[in-house]
Amino acid sequence: MQIQLTKVHGSENDFFILDETLLDRTLTEKELVQLTKIVTNRQTGLLHGADGVLLVSKSSHHHSDVRAKMRVINNDGSEASMCGNGLRTVARYVAEKEQMDYFKIETLHADLLVQKAKEIGKDVATYQVEISPVSFHTSTLPLNTEEDTFINQPFPELAEGLLFSAVAVPNPHLIAFVDHETLNGPLLEKIATYVNGANPYFPDGVNVSFVEVLGENQIFVKTYERGVGFTNACGTAMSASSLMYVLLKSGEFNEKISVYNPGGMVQTLVHQDQEDDYWMELIGNATFVQKIELSLEDLLNQRFDNVDIKMLNENDAYQEFVKEAQMKLVNK
Repeated sequence: MQIQLTKVHGSENDFFILDETLLDRTLTEKELVQLTKIVTNRQTGLLHGADGVLLVSKSSHHHSDVRAKMRVINNDGSEASMCGNGLRTVARYVAEKEQMDYFKIETLHADLLVQKAKEIGKDVATYQVEISPVSFHTSTLPLNTEEDTFINQPFPELAEGLLFSAVAVPNPHLIAFVDHETLNGPLLEKIATYVNGANPYFPDGVNVSFVEVLGENQIFVKTYERGVGFTNACGTAMSASSLMYVLLKSGEFNEKISVYNPGGMVQTLVHQDQEDDYWMELIGNATFVQKIELSLEDLLNQRFDNVDIKMLNENDAYQEFVKEAQMKLVNK
């Protein structure tokens, strides 16, 4: 059986898209996990590996506006609730396949609205995706504490002098606003490694982000992602950080926030509906890098000598956009 993959990235958070509808048969869960661990391995994988595999399949919901289903398999084989950067790339993949610019994609917890958006940079394919649902209940993360919510509070067991907020979007996130020195210091990795190992607070682990406020409606987010480690960007982390920026700092609802990250820059919008529920929109690149075809047998046996790889030549435009974004930071 032949396997077709598309190497993609959103803010250099990179993945292989695997369209299950093109396969002769459905992969078993064991095959899917094994395949993911093999192709995404940063040392021995395909095309220098990736952060995960995005599995695209038919939606299990019989609604005409839901055009596909997305599953997110991290490079350690675990499954994530959602992935904002990955959703943008899947949105583009489905949009071009279905010839539609506005529809929904089924994810683990919600059907999310996606749409083609105005280019964030010259010749940079850009998509806008919904990030929801949002929950502050500690039981949804889960976080072992007697409190129902944990917002802007000290967590001395993790670090002295910092205030943390816990929120699920629906991926679980632990967020702290920090200064520039702390952002680039060793503390983030120390905390994230601890809460994603055996610990009494987060039994399922948690994504950890440090956020620096750069200026009005401008933040920088650095994330250690559960099941992955440090990534160039995490879409749900940037969305959750934007929400906390609006709730705790000087951000405004329905105003675009520029969110810088090690992989570039995205834009976010934070919304509040009439029921006082929150949801975000994440706007950024959906860059296709290579198309790959090989047999399932070769893939599962880590034989990459008969792989057909087609370069898509989109990354130069994205790198130019990143340079411009970095220049704006330098000139601040």
